[in-house]
Amino acid sequence: MRKRIDGHAARAFIILTAGGLLLSGCSTFLRPQEKRADAQLLPTVGSLTRGSVTFIERSDGVQVTYNLNGLPPDSDHALQVHERGDCNAADGSSAGQVFSPAADRLKSGARVEGDLGNIHADSNGVATGFIVAPDVSLDGVRSVLQRSVLVHRDATDPYAYTQHGPGPALACGTIRWQ
Repeated sequence: MRKRIDGHAARAFIILTAGGLLLSGCSTFLRPQEKRADAQLLPTVGSLTRGSVTFIERSDGVQVTYNLNGLPPDSDHALQVHERGDCNAADGSSAGQVFSPAADRLKSGARVEGDLGNIHADSNGVATGFIVAPDVSLDGVRSVLQRSVLVHRDATDPYAYTQHGPGPALACGTIRWQ
């Protein structure tokens, strides 16, 4: 034998069920969103280097993931963030100097924030991997957003600071929110 549910009980059941479904969907909106930015690197004049660099903010810094091709085989290169998000110059010079919001660090000869480190291209001229950059962020004074990321011909010397990067730029891309 079936029991009949009165109108008030049926409405309450529907409202509670719908409310539960809505609230479970809200967890997608309420959980912390990942701060993420990307740059598509295009070759500078005379270069074939291109690829992508992704910046994801983590608790220990910004994870910089790179996937580049067209590099000279079995070679090392500097990956650096530069002050301006401008890659219009054919040689990448419109990107300006290496990003360094803490100018007092320049006096000590320490590595500047924008110098992300060196990357290695394999025998096919492909470089993939990631670097954790603890001194930059995706917001505030140390933000890399709307700046440029460049791959330079040469690797960085950890004991020497150059304002424009080691050797000419091979590729340049502007860092933007994804």
